[in-house]
Amino acid sequence: MIDWEDIRHFLAVAQFGTLSAAARNLKVDHATVSRRLGALEAALEVRLVDRLPRSCRLTAVGRQVLERAKDMEAGAHGIARLAKAAHAPLVGRVTLSAPPVLVTHLLVEQLARFRAEYPDIRLSLSAQGQQVSLSRGEADVAVRLIRPREAGSMARKLGVMAFGLYAHRSYAHLDAPTRWQFIAFDQNYADMPQQRWLLGIALDRPVACELNHIDEHLIAVRAGVGVAGLPRFIGDRDQDLVRIGDGVPPFAREIWLLVHRDLRRAAAVRAVMDFVAAAVSEKRDLRIR
Repeated sequence: MIDWEDIRHFLAVAQFGTLSAAARNLKVDHATVSRRLGALEAALEVRLVDRLPRSCRLTAVGRQVLERAKDMEAGAHGIARLAKAAHAPLVGRVTLSAPPVLVTHLLVEQLARFRAEYPDIRLSLSAQGQQVSLSRGEADVAVRLIRPREAGSMARKLGVMAFGLYAHRSYAHLDAPTRWQFIAFDQNYADMPQQRWLLGIALDRPVACELNHIDEHLIAVRAGVGVAGLPRFIGDRDQDLVRIGDGVPPFAREIWLLVHRDLRRAAAVRAVMDFVAAAVSEKRDLRIR
């Protein structure tokens, strides 16, 4: 009989490419991953992985087993979702993944209200820039700034996050646009829509610094470092900042709510979805226009 835990460890090795990386992801030690992989190979009486000095490479049979193992993983996650959906109403733990900018400047502000209304729901709120997989159970509900295309999930557009150019009121070149210096993201974010928008405005004007989080941009612009592109629902409410750049091209990111179809009717999950939708709709600058 094949042990599902052995399969799960094999999947991690196939996904991350080394025993050490798989161990970190699974939160176990290197020896456990090696033992589990060896147990699976022994049960199947076939070598699944070639252990190289710096990586693990699937054998031909290993690649075939991987496809079946992915099906098993999808089935296991499906069973877990069905069980979660059947739990008692408005009780349990719900994981919500959202972009850091919305977690920090929107959702956290509303947590006390959510807790008062749903005291038996334990909301696990994770600020993540990368997209998580609902089908693999990495979150129950997700908020994204791009229209989701994940199979097996259902999406709903909640609002639009408009951006503007901002500088501190005391910025030295506030009234001299040709001398503006910009706060941008680094090259790892070259394809991010707001980075392309900002650099399209900056053109040949200098970039003062590169920072990789909106909160860092906000701190830098407050310190008078330069001009930043910020969500208007953040920049407009900061009394030390002014929105500048009349005539710059408009830019906005869509806000989407995503849930796996197996969980969409679970009462606790629905409560979290309603919480997110209400938080967005209550912000005038985020409403769908």
